[in-house]
Amino acid sequence: QVKMVESGGGLVQPGGSLRLSCEFSGLGYYDYAMGWFRQAPGKEREGVSGINLDDGTTYSADSVKGRFTISRDVKNTVYLQMTDLKPEDTAMYYCAALSHTGDNIVQIGDTVFALDAWGQGTLVTVSS
Repeated sequence: QVKMVESGGGLVQPGGSLRLSCEFSGLGYYDYAMGWFRQAPGKEREGVSGINLDDGTTYSADSVKGRFTISRDVKNTVYLQMTDLKPEDTAMYYCAALSHTGDNIVQIGDTVFALDAWGQGTLVTVSS
């Protein structure tokens, strides 16, 4: 069973930076990517960034291109480096394990994935 632990959220001023981390384990056989999603109060959850664990291909929503960068280390941690943060980036940020198969479909930019599991989330607040 997939386990994910997110960290790195907090309060930051507009224009500031944060780095989120997602340590994962127990990926399923068909899991091949990890993603970051966010949900602001009163809004639907949206895909932010994703990375293919096999070949390093990255995926990004238009709203964060040029500001957010997803990466991974050689072990089992995925990072989301966020720069030039804006108040509209305020949200709960969730890590997700993404799969080739499954009924729950999610999207990051123009790319769709099957969702295997969500992490518990980490809160990012951008405010002066």
